[in-house]
This record gives sequence, structure tokens and C-alpha cells, in this order.
Amino acid sequence: MSGKNTEKNIETEGLSKLGGVTSYRYRNPGPDILEAFANLYPQRDYLITLTHPEFTSLCPLTGQPDFATVTVRYVPDKLCVESKSFKLYMAAYRDHGAFMESLTNKIADDLIAVLSPRRLSVSGVFNVRGGTAISVQVDHIDPSLPGTRRDSLASLWRIYSDSR
Repeated sequence: MSGKNTEKNIETEGLSKLGGVTSYRYRNPGPDILEAFANLYPQRDYLITLTHPEFTSLCPLTGQPDFATVTVRYVPDKLCVESKSFKLYMAAYRDHGAFMESLTNKIADDLIAVLSPRRLSVSGVFNVRGGTAISVQVDHIDPSLPGTRRDSLASLWRIYSDSR
């Protein structure tokens, strides 16, 4: 038994990074690196959390490294991000120069472009540099959702936050 499932599967259809040879790109992060698979439970609101404690980028002026823990939380609609492609996407920031505020917003924008989630937040907690700690939080709620649905998502967010 090889352990590799060769049957066609709706969850893995179209994915190219998972199970293949890993090729890292350490600059030019973009949404083209991210892959998504079908959410098999679109009728249900549920929260997915991805934590990347080894995020690295460069200061655009000094070239000094910035380190952070980046946490992405989202409620999927039709698509979920594939985790290996997310890891490769995050690695693409390694030699990328940008301010922390821009980085966090770009990560949110790229995930929104690929996934169109019902709700998404990206939190960047950057290590202290120069005696200052910086945290950046970006939040997004699908503007096309009706008010009651938006309230329901806000409640889901509170339940998660209260349980931590």
C-alpha cells in the first residue's frame, strides 16, 4: 500500500503544490502562490485559524529583518486555502521589503482575492525592534452579506476570542 490516494477527489482537484516537489520563492509574494479547495460545508459558518509563527520580511529602508507571528482567521464561503500553498506564500515575504502595516494588509487583500471569505482577519504581531513592539490587525466582512448574517459572524468571532 503506497498511502497515496489516486482517486479523483473534489477536495484535491486543481491543487498542484500539495504532494509535489516543494519550490520556494523568497520574494514577490502574490496571490498566484495561493491555492484553494472547495468548502464541502458552505451551509455552515465555521472558523479556520492559520498561525504562522516564523514570518520574516525586510524593512524597506534598512534591509533589516522583521520577524512576526501572523495569524489568519476566516469563515470560508465556497473556498478554503490549502495549507502548503499558504506556507509557500508566507515564505515569499522572506526577501520582500515593506512596512509591517503594508504587509498585513497585503496578506489580507491576497487571501480575500483568492477565497472571497465571509469574514477574515489577519493579525501581525511583530517582534520588538528599536524598542518598539508593533501589532497590526486587519478585518474584513463580506459587504454583500445581510445584516443578520454579519451579526452571526460577529458572534462567532466573540465566542472564539472569549475561549482563548
